Amino acid sequence: MPDSSLVENDFLNQITSHVENNISNEQFGVSELAEQMNMSRSNLLRKVKKLTKLSVSQLIRQVRLKRGLEMLRTTSLNVSEVSQQVGFTSVSYFIKCFREYYGYSPGEVGKRDLTEINTITDPPVRRRSFLITGVVGVIIVLMVGILVYIYLPSSQPLEKSIAVLPFKNDSNDSTNIYLINGIMESTLNNLQKIKDLKVISRTSAEKYRNKSKSIPEMAKELNVNYFVEGSGQKIGDRILLNIQLIEAASDKHLWSKQYRREVKNIFELQEEISKNIAEEVKAIITPEEKKRIEKKPTDNLLAYDYYLKGRDLSYKGGHENLEKAILFYKKAIAEDNEFGLAYADAGIAFYYLDIFQKEKKHVDELNEFADKALLFDSKLANSLVAKAMFYMNKKEYPSAVPYLEKALEYNPNSALVINFLSDLYSNYIPNTGKYLQYALKGARLDVASQDSTTTSYNDVHLSNALMQTGFLDEALKYINKSLDYNPENPYSEWVKTFILVAKNDNLVQARERLLKVFKKDTTRLEILQDVAKICYSMRDYKSAYHYYKRFIHLRDTFNLDIYKHEHLRIAIVLSKMGYEEESKEYLESFKSFADSYNSIYKHLFLSSYYSYKGDAAKAIEHLKLFSKEDNYIYWVILYDEDDPMISKIKDLPEFKKTMKVIETKFWKTHNEIREMLEEEELL
Repeated sequence: MPDSSLVENDFLNQITSHVENNISNEQFGVSELAEQMNMSRSNLLRKVKKLTKLSVSQLIRQVRLKRGLEMLRTTSLNVSEVSQQVGFTSVSYFIKCFREYYGYSPGEVGKRDLTEINTITDPPVRRRSFLITGVVGVIIVLMVGILVYIYLPSSQPLEKSIAVLPFKNDSNDSTNIYLINGIMESTLNNLQKIKDLKVISRTSAEKYRNKSKSIPEMAKELNVNYFVEGSGQKIGDRILLNIQLIEAASDKHLWSKQYRREVKNIFELQEEISKNIAEEVKAIITPEEKKRIEKKPTDNLLAYDYYLKGRDLSYKGGHENLEKAILFYKKAIAEDNEFGLAYADAGIAFYYLDIFQKEKKHVDELNEFADKALLFDSKLANSLVAKAMFYMNKKEYPSAVPYLEKALEYNPNSALVINFLSDLYSNYIPNTGKYLQYALKGARLDVASQDSTTTSYNDVHLSNALMQTGFLDEALKYINKSLDYNPENPYSEWVKTFILVAKNDNLVQARERLLKVFKKDTTRLEILQDVAKICYSMRDYKSAYHYYKRFIHLRDTFNLDIYKHEHLRIAIVLSKMGYEEESKEYLESFKSFADSYNSIYKHLFLSSYYSYKGDAAKAIEHLKLFSKEDNYIYWVILYDEDDPMISKIKDLPEFKKTMKVIETKFWKTHNEIREMLEEEELL
């Protein structure tokens, strides 16, 4: 009988060999390794975990990093070239992983002697906390590595999480505020380009502008370890700035510097401040990030001055401020017609002028400005976001995705981009797997931990994504966390209501909860139509009619083009109440919507339509077509057999057979997602 340790070593050697044979292929991951090992993903996961205490992806990464170390020692390749050779297309990610694994950056390999390198080829155990599918929740402590005796430094470095507080205007001239705000914004934006940092959003820090809270109090609320404070003024053609870096927990001033520069050197000033701060917290700035930080948005100071005035108005929000902001952006462009950032932010302003409007008035302008932004600065995150917004404005949602993904690469701290991607896959390109993937991406980038408000909203996304994929207990956990972080989050109670419906099917309780939320804001159309929907499900058609009527009135008042998928239910309620002519209008509207709906739910909607109309053959035909789709939401398998939409086909054998296929596929996908989450140590 062979020695078990020899068998185990042979197994791990096989894994190492397969990874090394595919070392430069970044796409070679868990699934590909399982296939080459002739094992299922779950069996591979369990066996690797048992032998090494590592996930399979961590083991693959270790093999890549060990080969990377060897190549840095024995070849003349630079860090970027080695990164590509060992399957890291992102150099910054390679540097980050290398540093975490070995305790120093790849650029220091030549300074380490061979003995020192050999003693650390197997990494020390690092205790790292991951939050289940989100930034708040149960912490799973991972033991990374297989050494029995380890060395942990007595003092661990602080996490590189930073809040840039609003800079103060030291001048009596209030017209200079936009300039001081602009320097703060640019410092913040430069820091956000550094993947090794976690930088909270501007809006989260802005709430402290006129509040007299202590640094430790703000640190607790924002969950950061460092604060940047600044004040300054413009005196003639010179700028005087005082910048301080503060350790949050102790309120200790770690570093301060006074900058005196001429206005014409404002770009170098902004670049210098951000680099100084990053250096003080020992953040790694990759060559690509350095280039993006050093890139001047324009050489024309007057153009930049107009741009800062426009950006200041954009952040204030509101229709009037956005229109004024666009005028300043146009003035900036008139001074420098290759000013990519001004084109991009003007395009973004046009998007927000049109958002939720039935008639989109600014599509052409948005497209024109986004294209100009990309022409003059294709590696600017704002340029890519503006183009994505154009496609979202035109409802060409799949075309927006690659622009948003690229923007996230250039600005890894962008909560805005992650939320856009989550929203796209939740509402416009329905795909529960990708929705959860991007919700998790936000958590893994720790964007959500940057402030309590953002955390609350990201937890709503996570909770909703978990609910849609059938993880109800986990969804309830995160929606409760969302409420803990921000009890006033207008979406948390809404999502929680439907998690509870999925768990206990208590429609009376659900209606009461939603009406309580609606009373806080009677313009909430999404709440109003859901109250009507619940009344419909309860067969309380009189109440459903009452709420749908209010919903339609508000939708028409605001001239909004939303919730057309509700027109079938509205038609049924109108028919039940005796309004046959109106019912026919909404039924035709629903059919027109379903015919043109470019989504995985198209055939499900058409099946419901034909079922209600009594055409069983077409209803089953479309239901079978829907059964070929993947990544649909949990609600699909929780159908109500007494619902008038399907009551005419519910007893047909083909209906029951097809629904069984749909249900089986859902749970198969659910289990695959669970396996993925467990593989990534997130569940």
